Parts: sequence; structure tokens; C-alpha cells
Amino acid sequence: MLRTALRNVFAHKARLLMTMLAVLLGVAFVAGTLVFTATISDAYKKSSQQGFTNVDVAIQRDDDDSDDRPSGVPDFTQRTLEQAAALPGAKSATGDASGFAALADKDGKLVGDGWATNGGNYYAGPDGKGTDPRYDMKRGKAPTRAGEIAIDWKTADRTGYKVGDTARMSVDGPVRDEKITGVFKTDDGNVAAGGSLVLFDNTTAQRLFTKPGEYTKINIQAKSGVTQAQLKREADKILPRDAEAETGKTLADDEAKEIENNLSGMQTAMLAFAGIALFVGIFIIANTFTMLVAQRTKELALMRAVGASRRQVTRSVLIEALLVGVVAGVVGLGAGVGIGAGLRALVGKLGEMPDGPLIISPSTVLTSMVVGIVVTVLAAWLPARRAAKIPPVAAMGSMHAPSSTRSLVVRNTIGALFAGAGIALVLYATSMDDGKAPLGLGAGLLLIGVFVLTPLLSRPLIAASAPVLRLFNVSGKLARQNAVRNPRRTAATASALMIGLTLITGLTVIAGGIQNAIDKMASDSLKADYTVSMANFSPLSTDVEKTLQKQPEVTTTSALRTVRATVKGDVKDLTGVNGKTIGDLTSLDWKKGSFAGLSGGRNAVVDEDAAKDQGWKVGSHFTATFQDGKKEQFTISGLYKGNEMIKGIMVDNASVTPHMHKVTDMQVMAKTKGGATSATKDSLEKALGDNPAVVVQDKEDLSESIAQFINIMLNVLYGLLAMAVIVAVLGVINTLAMSVFERSQEIGMLRAIGLDRRGIKRMVRLESLVISLFGGVLGIGLGVFFGWAAGDMIGSSIDTYELVLPWGRMAIFLALAAVVGVLAALWPARRAAKLNMLAAIKSE
Repeated sequence: MLRTALRNVFAHKARLLMTMLAVLLGVAFVAGTLVFTATISDAYKKSSQQGFTNVDVAIQRDDDDSDDRPSGVPDFTQRTLEQAAALPGAKSATGDASGFAALADKDGKLVGDGWATNGGNYYAGPDGKGTDPRYDMKRGKAPTRAGEIAIDWKTADRTGYKVGDTARMSVDGPVRDEKITGVFKTDDGNVAAGGSLVLFDNTTAQRLFTKPGEYTKINIQAKSGVTQAQLKREADKILPRDAEAETGKTLADDEAKEIENNLSGMQTAMLAFAGIALFVGIFIIANTFTMLVAQRTKELALMRAVGASRRQVTRSVLIEALLVGVVAGVVGLGAGVGIGAGLRALVGKLGEMPDGPLIISPSTVLTSMVVGIVVTVLAAWLPARRAAKIPPVAAMGSMHAPSSTRSLVVRNTIGALFAGAGIALVLYATSMDDGKAPLGLGAGLLLIGVFVLTPLLSRPLIAASAPVLRLFNVSGKLARQNAVRNPRRTAATASALMIGLTLITGLTVIAGGIQNAIDKMASDSLKADYTVSMANFSPLSTDVEKTLQKQPEVTTTSALRTVRATVKGDVKDLTGVNGKTIGDLTSLDWKKGSFAGLSGGRNAVVDEDAAKDQGWKVGSHFTATFQDGKKEQFTISGLYKGNEMIKGIMVDNASVTPHMHKVTDMQVMAKTKGGATSATKDSLEKALGDNPAVVVQDKEDLSESIAQFINIMLNVLYGLLAMAVIVAVLGVINTLAMSVFERSQEIGMLRAIGLDRRGIKRMVRLESLVISLFGGVLGIGLGVFFGWAAGDMIGSSIDTYELVLPWGRMAIFLALAAVVGVLAALWPARRAAKLNMLAAIKSE
């Protein structure tokens, strides 16, 4: 039986090639994902370890405590630094004053990725005459006074800046022109990832990021022979309030873990779509082996007649599947390594990543092989069982045995039960506050149910194409009859395409609804013509609002400031606004009260959800304990309906500003005389110094910025789902090629009675087109249903959400399904047309 299995594999090389390709693509995606994430994770881990080379112990803020305690953020003073340097076992101590710093390149564009554009201090010792062990100056010298900076060597290479050049930059809004005095090398992981690092002299950095004489962190280096644990125990004795000491190893491990967690989401998403591709591949494998078994009915029956047992016949088919799986696994692993290397190179071009070798772990090899083999063998198991059930007497009969009425009734009943249960669960999920779990389960059951029912659905849906196919005369009529001749085969072929289009359509429907909701939210809740903020949403200097107020076209402004306070034992963010002008810049749905009385008083307005949680109503009082330890009592003077743009507790800026460690704004709203125009926007940007770190946006810009994020996500998902569609194309090609082989006699007879080669080609192409459009219609229909259900759940949290059907994109998806059908038929149609009619008529 082993020899028989090997002979069958080599005898049907061409037929199994498409099946092997389907498995290969899925395995390659899995292997590529594992190789890429392991490679980038290892590179970042090593970069993290290098970044803490000179740090044995760090004294830093206790982030957990700062959220729960009202005492505020600890300040590390020069005294703390001196105490750290004097610790037993300490070789040296370095003060770190760092924060956001945006550097513009020579074209005025922001350098770095926008989230890792950092600034820091060059700590030259207590007397200012030493060197900072963290930074090795490659060219020039360290900054020593205001107006001087040093930049990292990767940023220098990317921008072309040299020592002596003047660079434009911003820390909290206003533009600064700084002279570059040096270029340094660093092991900072952010720089390795493509960010930028700018160094100031110690005094300037403190003024920009903390306060004079204060640091954000203190790094301690141990003497020879002193362990990090020993030094940490000593550092624990001098900790200021709400501070903690951590070893360099712990910090490196934490950063590596954070990187791993950040990568895990991407890895999960990529593996999910690899799974979808493999799931689609299962249909192709099962379809291929079902057709192979059907074509070899006589052969298998004769084997039974000469003594082969059912188990041996099953084993023979499974051995074929095993061999296909092994080859697909090996080749897929090789292709996956190439994909991983390509992704790493792509990431390097889009940004940067630390250097490191390509990581191909034993678990990656094992996973790839197991996936390839298990998926193939499982998909071939049902056809193998069918093969074993072929009675010996079938060797004397026809090639194909039609499905029994009983088997079709059982199939349709099971499909109806699954589909009904799936629809019920999806509808139930829409009535729940958090129905993600039942929605996911219902979607899975409905997909399975529709797949099982596809043979039943194929006849009426394909019959609907009859009027169009009649235009193609005999070829069209034959194509329709061929498409419904074997409903199970048609169903398996169409289902592969259906799954991909279901996911694509569903995601598009959801994204369209969210975008429409955001547009409506912006137009309904904002009267302001512009909002001004930092590019990475870091704190904005109060000078920005002052600059805007000086512009002749600006009529009204309000700065938004956020401060943290404890209310009834819970940590809350209080948003400070200009109580006099905020009513002219927003349009809120007031349930009771208004902004009146907010200015200069101790009043607050709260969104109705927050008020409901706290049991507040207009006239209620609450006490806020700020991070400086001081308390203020507020009276609720208004309740409004919040949304994703405006919600929470709002008070007057006069109430929050005295409690801020450093007074900054999060955003500034502005209204202008002539409304939002491109000329006004250009004027405001110019007044702010054409600053790459500051973003001036009107309502349309706000919507577009969010839409850009959604579109990027959609494009990534489209790219990943394209894998499933490619696998589905292979399935259509495979089915048609094997169908042409099965119908060799029939095609030969058609040629003999007058159907020319062009007619044969047209027949095969139309059959492929009908099957693909059938899968496309099912996929788009299911996608709209799932998109509606998911959108209904989203609508419970976003009031402005409503279903928006993207008719244009759905038409494109259906057209793409048609293109898939046409392209998939090219080779099978050409092969059918080239059949020798006499040889075909004589074939069995």
C-alpha cells in the first residue's frame, strides 16, 4: 500500500501541485510571522540590554503609586543625586532630565517616528567638566550652554546635519533654533528603532523637562565587585516619597517584556490571517482528494476486490496526504524564512530596527512542519474514509456514484441547524452590552452552516445567472449545467472565496460606519474652527495660546488642561477649560444646566455617564484631592451627553492651574473670523513658526487624521486577507483543472459534434466565473450581516454610529471575484481547448 501511495503521488503530480501550493502559502505565512517576530524581538532585547550597560540601579518614579496617591510626582533633586553618588558600592551617579523633543530635518519635517523623538541632558558631573558615560561623542563636543544641542549619529546620517549646522526644533510648542555642537553614539533602544535623541546641557534640559535642579531619573553605576542587588538595597534607604529603585537587569527585562507584548499583538494578528489562509486551504485539500478518489473509483474498488482492507485503502490516501504535507511544510518553511527576512528589510526601510541575526528557532521549524502535515492529513481524512467505503463491485460499474437523497437531507438539516443557531447568537449579541463572545461564536456557526448549505444554495443562485449565460449560446448553457452538476464540489470551491470576501466586506462596513460616526461627532460637538496640539499629544506650552490670541483672525480661544485628582477614592482626570469662552467653541447636548457659572468659580460640568456612576445630579458637591495634596470642593452645575471627543469632568482653568506641577496645555481650541479656510490655516501655522511638532487641524483634518489611521489598518488587513483570496484562486484553478480531466470524454464529444476550441474555452471560463461570483455574492452578503451586527454593538457606545453600506467598494469586491474567476480559468480553459478529440473520446 505504501508503494501504491507513492505511485499515485508521482502519477498525479500536476493535480496535487495546486493543493501543495495552498498548504505551502499558509505554512509560509506562519513560518514568516514566527521568524520575523522572533528576529525583531531578539534584536530589541539585545538593544535593551545594551541601553542599560552603564545602569546598575535606577531611582525613578513609582508609576503605580503616582496613580493612586494624591501626593504628586516625586522630584529628584541635586541632593538626591549627591546621596546616590555617596552610597556604599556606588561608582558614580548620573542625573537624567528627559522628555519629548521634536527635531525638524532640513525640509522642515519631523525626524523620528513621532513617538520616540526624545530630548535629554548631557550630565557632565557636578562641576560640569566631566563626561557623560551614556553618550560617546563621535564628532564635535557636548552642548555646554543654551542654544546648543548634540544629536545622535543615526539622526545625523538620516538628515545630513553636521557639526556647526543650525537645526529647528520644539519641546513644548515654540520653535527653537539650536546650533549642533556634536554628534554622539548611543545604545538607546528608541534610537535603534528609528527615533531621535537630542541632548541639551544639564541646566537647559532641567528648565525644559523638569525644574531647575531637578531630574526625572537617577542612574547609579556600581563599583567592581558590588552586585546590582546589593546596590539596590543601599539605594532603597535614600528613596524620596513615591519613588522606587530598580536594578539595570530588571529595567532591561521589563523593556524587553514590553517590546514582546507590543509585538505579540502584531504576531497574533498575522497568525490569525495565516490561520484563515490555512482554513481556506482545508477546503481545497478536501476538494482535491475527494475528486482524486472519485476519479480512482475503479482502481480503489479493484484493490478492495484483490484483498485490500478498508483500513489499508484509508491509509493509502492518508499517506498521499502526508507526503504532500511534508513537501509543502519543508518548502513553506523555506519560503517563510524568506518572508521573515523580507519583512525585516521592509521595516528597516520604513523606519529602523536594531541590527541582529535572522532567528530561526527549533519551535518555528517544528510548528511549520506540524501545521503543514496536520492540516493536510486532517483535510484528506474524510475523502480517505469515503474511499474505504467503495465496494468491490464498483469496479464493474461507473466512475461516479451520485450522492444519495438521504445524505443530502442530513447535510442540509445539519447546515440549517448550524446557520439558525449562528443567526440566533449574532442577534442575541446585538442586544447585549458586551456581546463579543456570542458574536464571535455565532459568526463561526453561521459560516459553517452556510458552507454546509452551499450545495443547496448553489442551484437557485446559479440558476439566477441563466438569462445572462443564454447570451453565450451553447457555451453559456453548458457552463451553467457544469456548475450545478456537482453541487458539493462547487460549494467547496466557492466557499474558499466566500470566507475571504466575508471578512473583507465585514471590516469595510464597520470601518465606514465608524468613520461616518467620527465625522458626525466632530461636526455636531465642535464649534471651534481649529484645534492646536502637539504631534504626539504631549503637553503644549501656554505660549501657543498667547501667540494665537495675538493673531487678528482669531476671535476666541480656550486652552484645555488636564490634571489628575482623587474623587471619592477613585483617580479621575479633570479637564480645565476657559469657562468664559468654552461655550462658543463647543456644541454639547445639555441634559440640564450649562457652562454658565463655570468661569472663575468652583463649579463643574459632568457627562451624564460619569454622573450616573457617581450618583451626581445638578447641585451635587464633590471634593477633589489634587496631586499636590490640596483639596477643592466643586458643585455640579451642568450635565451633558458625552462622546468620544468631549466627555468627563470639566472645570475652569483657574481651578486646576494652581495644582499643576508644570503648567501646560493638552490642546487649544480656536475660532476665527472667516471660519476654517486654507489661507487662515496657513496663517496660523506660520504664526506658530511652521513647527513640525505642532499640528493645526480643522474639523475635516480631525476626521481625516482618524480616517487615515482606519485606512492604514484596513489596507494592512486587505493585504493579509489577500493571502486567503490567493489560496481561493488556487482552489478554483485546481477544481477546474481536475474537472477538465474528468470530462475529457465529454469535451472530446463536444468537439466532435461541432463545438470549436473558442467555445470550449468560453464554456470553462464562464463556469469559473459563475462559481466565483456565487462565492462573491455569499461572501458580501455575510460580510454585510456581520458588519451590521458588529456595528449595532458599536452603536451602543458611539451614539453617532449608523450603518453605512460601501456600495462602491462592494461593487469592486464583486468585480474582483469575477476577475478571480476569469484568471483562474485561463490555464484550465487552454488545456481543455487543446485536448485531442479522438484521444479524449477513447479515454476512461
